[in-house]
Amino acid sequence: MTLSSSTPVVAYRDGNVLRWAAAYTASVGGDVVFFLTLSWAVTRVAGPAQVGAVLAVGAIPRAVLMLAGGVIADRYGPRRVVLGSDLARCLVVFGAAALMQFAGAGLPMLFAIALVFGVIDALFMPAVGALAGRLTDPGQLGRVQGLRMLAVRLSNAVGPMIAAVVLTAAGVAAGFGLAGLLFSLSVGLLLVVRLNRVQPSGPSAGSPLGDLQDGLRHLRRNRQLARLVLVVGLGELCFSGPVGVGLVLLTAERHWSAAVLGWTLSAFSIGGAVAGILLTALTRIPRAGVALAGSLLATAVLVGALGQVTTVGLLITGSAALGTLSGVASALGNALLQRKTEPRYLGRVGSVTSLCTLGLSPLLYPIAGVVAAAWGTGIFFAGCALVCLLAAATAATRNIRGSEL
Repeated sequence: MTLSSSTPVVAYRDGNVLRWAAAYTASVGGDVVFFLTLSWAVTRVAGPAQVGAVLAVGAIPRAVLMLAGGVIADRYGPRRVVLGSDLARCLVVFGAAALMQFAGAGLPMLFAIALVFGVIDALFMPAVGALAGRLTDPGQLGRVQGLRMLAVRLSNAVGPMIAAVVLTAAGVAAGFGLAGLLFSLSVGLLLVVRLNRVQPSGPSAGSPLGDLQDGLRHLRRNRQLARLVLVVGLGELCFSGPVGVGLVLLTAERHWSAAVLGWTLSAFSIGGAVAGILLTALTRIPRAGVALAGSLLATAVLVGALGQVTTVGLLITGSAALGTLSGVASALGNALLQRKTEPRYLGRVGSVTSLCTLGLSPLLYPIAGVVAAAWGTGIFFAGCALVCLLAAATAATRNIRGSEL
């Protein structure tokens, strides 16, 4: 179903966009609750040592199949793929809740749940990104990405607290049930979301492999788009989890309490939410390419400095500022990427960036631990700063710094 309008509605007043934002918030919240519940269940069944193995079983197929998910989103339409994969996640998680309630937990079952969920996620992630790029007029994509950032950071801030309450009060089955309810809410809202940017051609007549090769050739031919993919991939690589791990290690290295860690992570999420609100409310973003390069440069400086702080106040304040700057960079990068991508390639292009941010970032987790143990947490943060600096340097090239939303 498509919607066309001669006069675009401001994104934060567009009921269609707001329904998508609510659905996305519920979906991210469901993700947070699911993974916390899964980790908690594994610790109860097999101890903390097996948590990493179970999560890896889910992460590997998600990374391996991510590009295929982008092809499927472009072949069959992002709305259809998002609805199907979100419904599948809902059924899997409700099934897990029923098994935990009536059959009891077992490590093989938890491995199987993680594996199936990872496969479905490989379909869901590229499709949900492509859907965001086709909701409204291209001039509103900055605001759409601001709403996306607000949804992600709010879910990351509130989700763990809700999950902790449910797990403490009612156990693992209830935790999976809560995740299923959030996914159900997401499906219900997505059913009434319509597309605005119409794909100009029908479904591809070629093979899936041919579609994948076509998407990669499209990136190679379009230097500006390829560089934007690199900027988004590098800019978000460290902020899809590794920086959170680094903050945990930094807190432990400084012998600060768990409460300090909680405030630090909350400050980071709140900072990102503030960035989302600001980008959603702005009338326009002049010289968006320059703003992207500047926000990435500031992020690089701040993340490097954060690894050297020695007081709690500076840590919390710096985390809030880092959340804001990284949120601005992420939203601007994704908005420019979707603005420059033809609708028929949104799934495939988005799958490449998702592979970098969600598929490869878990590889940095063990690196964070090794580097922190050998040379200190500050060196790990310096490495993250270097990655952000590379993203800023790429964004400062002529092809990107002249980009406008």
